[in-house]
Amino acid sequence: MLKNLDPALNADVLHALRSMGHGDTLVVSDTNFPSDSVARQTVIGRQLSMANLSAPQAIRAILSVLPLDTPLQNSAGRMEVMGAPGEMPAVQSEVQAEIDRAEGKPSPMYGIERFAFYDLAKKAYCVISTGETRFYGCFLFTKGVIPPACV
Repeated sequence: MLKNLDPALNADVLHALRSMGHGDTLVVSDTNFPSDSVARQTVIGRQLSMANLSAPQAIRAILSVLPLDTPLQNSAGRMEVMGAPGEMPAVQSEVQAEIDRAEGKPSPMYGIERFAFYDLAKKAYCVISTGETRFYGCFLFTKGVIPPACV
């Protein structure tokens, strides 16, 4: 165990998050997402797991160490509900609250059509599957930067 790190962050996930660069994307997926087959096409090339956590729990841990990209571009996306793209299921509302908490301000997610989400996921740095059983618990995050400390 390490100090000041969420214990939900396992070694594989921490390594991937640290290895990502500015502009790289990661997918956090629910249990219904084809995580294994999609992950084989990503930079990492294999599925990472946070299977014992819901999507909001996993994202809270991830965002405790991962900076999101600037407001100049979309940095947090959600899979849209088929036939109701503006609908925000409970799992997405809970994740939105985690994003807002981590950012310290409202930072609305953008919607991604389901099949466009699959295409973007295949180009991601990695896929992290969670134990989330609710539908539409799939998210895409873009890594930002940490500016140098002003002295």
